[in-house]
Amino acid sequence: MNEIPHHGAPDAAPDAAVQVIRPTGLRSRFVFASPHSGSAYPAAFLDRSALSLAELRRSEDAHVDALMADAPGLGAPLVRALFPRSLIDPNRAETELDPVLFGPQAHAIAGRISQRAAAGLGIVPRLAGEGCAIYDGPLEMAEAEARIRLYYRPYHAALAAELEAARASFGSSVLIDCHSMPSASARGADIVLGDRFGASCAPEITDCAERLFRAEGFRVVRNRPYAGGFSTEHYGCPAEGRHALQIEINRALYMHERSLARTVGFDRLREKIARVTAGLIATDTGLARAAE
Repeated sequence: MNEIPHHGAPDAAPDAAVQVIRPTGLRSRFVFASPHSGSAYPAAFLDRSALSLAELRRSEDAHVDALMADAPGLGAPLVRALFPRSLIDPNRAETELDPVLFGPQAHAIAGRISQRAAAGLGIVPRLAGEGCAIYDGPLEMAEAEARIRLYYRPYHAALAAELEAARASFGSSVLIDCHSMPSASARGADIVLGDRFGASCAPEITDCAERLFRAEGFRVVRNRPYAGGFSTEHYGCPAEGRHALQIEINRALYMHERSLARTVGFDRLREKIARVTAGLIATDTGLARAAE
């Protein structure tokens, strides 16, 4: 199995926001995405941060892109953010601005402040790692605008293009939005499937994913504690043939959560995920008929 370089592939510029790894031949309507595994930290961001790089990196869904690296070889594209979520979070709406960081301007733009933004986890996160403040003080709105322009919008433009290509070829699309979760918040689950309680994905697709993960020996839970974020809400509308399913993987299965170093379980987990991915793609024709 080919490895994905942790800091970007040779065809990606060092300061690129996103990398799309496409199959040699598109064989399914599935598009896999890893929005939170980026680890290319801009020097200016590190200089401004009150936290160390090690503390910032605890916010990453580290190695999730590598866990999903077999998807292109199986016929589905993989879209991976190269920037870190502590810089800007692509799983948030553009208007999810933190009033602590941006003051009254956040209210003027967002209107009603979302719970995530109020908790310090908006599109420009105020907190990282284990709830530590990233900055010593507020930020200018121009900073948020620049990050949205340089990182957030290119990521979503790339993701939207792959989903549109899937719809053009197959009549519908399925986003598999891939994340990892701290073992402390997993509530005993190995895998949490989030379909916003059925609102973002046809039940046949979620059922198939659950069955395939369980066949590999995983403890699978739906929607608790993670039902899906902005991406599942934004890209998932089953009535229009747009499906989105979030997958959360327990970090304890494959890495040391403090150091982020991979454990001996990484390779075995990747092999299991590859079999789940292959199973989804292999049954895609039947799933497409069932979801219509």
